Amino acid sequence: MVGMWHNLNDSLSALGESPFWHPQERSLYWLDIAGRALLRTRGDIADASVERWALPSEPGCVAPARRGGLVIALRDGIYRAREWGGALTRMAAFDYDTRTMRFNDGKCDPRGRFWAGTLNEAKDGPTARLYCLDARDGIAPRVTEMAGDATTANGLAFSPDERTVYWSDTAAHVVRAWDWDAETNAMRQPRVFHQFPAKPEGWTPDDGASYAGRPDGATVDANGHYWAAMYEGAQLLRFTPQGEQVEALPLPVQCPTMPCLGGDDLRTLFVTSARRGRPEAELAVRPASGSVLWTRVATPGLPVHFFED
Repeated sequence: MVGMWHNLNDSLSALGESPFWHPQERSLYWLDIAGRALLRTRGDIADASVERWALPSEPGCVAPARRGGLVIALRDGIYRAREWGGALTRMAAFDYDTRTMRFNDGKCDPRGRFWAGTLNEAKDGPTARLYCLDARDGIAPRVTEMAGDATTANGLAFSPDERTVYWSDTAAHVVRAWDWDAETNAMRQPRVFHQFPAKPEGWTPDDGASYAGRPDGATVDANGHYWAAMYEGAQLLRFTPQGEQVEALPLPVQCPTMPCLGGDDLRTLFVTSARRGRPEAELAVRPASGSVLWTRVATPGLPVHFFED
C-alpha cells in the first residue's frame, strides 16, 4: 500500500526519466530527455531545491560512478563526467544513424557495468539494441551487444539474486526476461515476462475505453518484485518474479515514465513523468504531468548500482 502522492518542488520536465537515489549525497537525480538536462535535488525531499545541468543532446539514462561523477548515455554515445557540470568525455560511440536513433533507458548492473538501450524514433522496425559497457579494473571501455529486436528499449532491471535480467519494448507492450549469469554476463533462455494488451484503435484518455498503458521504465524492490511505469495508463504495476500482477497504483499523471526507490531507508517511491506532446485538456485535468511524484511504501528498494571504472 502507498500513501498520498506528493509533487517534488520545481521538478517539472518535458520528459522526465532515469531517476536514481544517490545515498552519499542524499539526492534524487533524474533526466529531462526532451529538455536536454540532468537534474538533482538539494536538501530534504519534502522541501528540496532542484539544480539543473544543460547537456549538449538528449540524455537517455544516467548512473553514478564509484570514483565520483556520472556516466551518461547521450544521443550519440556513452560519456563520462568526473563531476557535476564538468567536461563530458565520450567512452564509446555506436554505429547507428543519430538522426533517427538515440539512447533511452538504462542503468548499472550489480557488478558495475553500465547498460543502455536505444530507441528507434522512426518507429519503423525493431532496430533498437541493448548494450553493456564494461570499464572495470581500469580496462579500456568494452561494449557488448546483449539483446535486440525492439523498437523502444525500456524497463531494464536486475533481480536481487543477480540471476534475471528484465528488458521491455514499450512499442510492443511486452516485458521480457532472461536467465543471467552476472559473473560471466551471459543471458540465456529469453522469455515473455508479461505481455500487455495493445492500445485500442482510436483510444484517448477521456473516451472511457480501458487501456492499461504500455511498459516504460522499471525498478525491482528488495523482494524481487518488478515495478513498471505504464505510459498512458496513469499507473504503476507491480509483478512477482513469476510475472503475476499483484498491485496497481493509480497516479495523478497520464504518462509515468520510470519509478525508483530511495530515501535513507529506500522506502520512498519516486516516479518521473512526461508532459511533452500531451493534449491541453489532459494537462488541465492532470497538471502534475512532467513532475516527479513521491510517496512512502512498505517494501524497500535496492541501493543504486555504481559504475566501476
